[in-house]
Amino acid sequence: MRSTRRELLKLMAATGGGALTASGLLISRAAPTSSAATAAPASSAMSLAPIVTPFQTAMPIPPVLRPVSVTSTTDTYVLPVKKASAEIIPGVSTPVLTYGGTFPGPTIKARSGRRTVVKQTNQIQDGTSLHLHGAVVDPSSDGGPMDLVLPGTTRNYTYPNQQVAATLWYHDHAHHVEAEHVYRGMSGLYLISDNNEDSLPLPRGSYDVPIVVRDIGLNEDGTLYFDHLFNSRPQILVNGKPQPYFQVAARKYRLRILNGSNQRPFEFRLSTGDEFVQITSDRGLLGAPYTTTSVPLSPAERADIVVDFSRYPVGTSVVLKNSYFPAPGTEDILRFDVVRTADDPSRVPARLADLPPTATPTVTRSFALQFDDQTGDGMINGKMWDENRVDTTVRWGDAEIWEITNTHPFIPHNFHIHLVDFRVLDRNGKPPLPGEAGLKDTVRVEAGETVRILVSFKFPYSGRYYYHCHLIDHSSMGMMANLDIVRA
Repeated sequence: MRSTRRELLKLMAATGGGALTASGLLISRAAPTSSAATAAPASSAMSLAPIVTPFQTAMPIPPVLRPVSVTSTTDTYVLPVKKASAEIIPGVSTPVLTYGGTFPGPTIKARSGRRTVVKQTNQIQDGTSLHLHGAVVDPSSDGGPMDLVLPGTTRNYTYPNQQVAATLWYHDHAHHVEAEHVYRGMSGLYLISDNNEDSLPLPRGSYDVPIVVRDIGLNEDGTLYFDHLFNSRPQILVNGKPQPYFQVAARKYRLRILNGSNQRPFEFRLSTGDEFVQITSDRGLLGAPYTTTSVPLSPAERADIVVDFSRYPVGTSVVLKNSYFPAPGTEDILRFDVVRTADDPSRVPARLADLPPTATPTVTRSFALQFDDQTGDGMINGKMWDENRVDTTVRWGDAEIWEITNTHPFIPHNFHIHLVDFRVLDRNGKPPLPGEAGLKDTVRVEAGETVRILVSFKFPYSGRYYYHCHLIDHSSMGMMANLDIVRA
């Protein structure tokens, strides 16, 4: 049985409703699960497993998926949706939902201008829809919420990769179950490279490291505790392991950070307070590097940073920490242990990329992100998502200013638009920090905040796309809308 809003409301009534954490995240005491999941009964969800002691497990690197065929133009991959078991907690087997049997899913490495085909067979009991987040792609391969791969069927997704180098990610987008599917493991990284990035002397190879951060809740028997509102005892995972350690050399590393949580924002800092260099935002390299001591990422946002460990003696440990309303157990993310010296020919150049010029907008539109605490409804401009309603129609080739307001006094939201990238113009009238000066596809919108973005609809494709809050449970609860891009 799928998790629906009606079931959620019945559950809230039965359990006395939810509560709000200091960070504005909703929590409740139990939740329904989809038919695809294997989980402990809701009655056992009160008995959550204790949070694991940090830094007891080595951080793994997600495996890189190998193509099953390669031609002069196309790399083809097989990536089934299947149930599996993962050893999240040492010695404990946890049932998960996966792409290809790994938790998190394998990394796909693509090349700008070279086509990728992903052949997907759905081996679970729910319909699925593969969305490549950040991809410039035709609607038929965008992974729309009702464009489902039914159980037992196979579908090919085609990605032309006509875009610059960027850290993207893929995840399920089947409406009403997307939140639970992603929570239970259905996501992975998709890395695009290009000639410009190759020409830069940035850290590469084993010094270019994916860091997928997310949170979960575990029942005492090791099964995942899923709650459409939120779990009250979060365990932080990095690449699928609880608050691990990672051994590094005393040299520069490129860390590709994805906030893969359903709802939890993070603000990443080093325990030493030292600076690092941000070199990308969601959709590719910044124009110039940004030296900072923190990088805030809401769910689905990405940022690549370069950390220079040569300033620390061998034997030093440095912790990647979270300073965004850290709940107990969520402050420490990952410990870096400096264990050896190494040559380092890498550097961060003063110029990284030539960003496209900004276009002149033709119209300004306003979008209010709204959440009803009593009903659990998520809305945009007062409306829950309806697959049959056209919410916004834009003309292909135009540029527009979109003004996005979070109307809630303390719940955070963010805003993701399929297909396009955009530039952040201002937050509450103030210019964005340099870390948001590049190309974005997801932008955080804090409680009571208004963010203006400049969106250009000049990509090769037109048709039906979507925009929604990417605190993905909010999307499941209706905070999503349809976008039609039409050619004159």
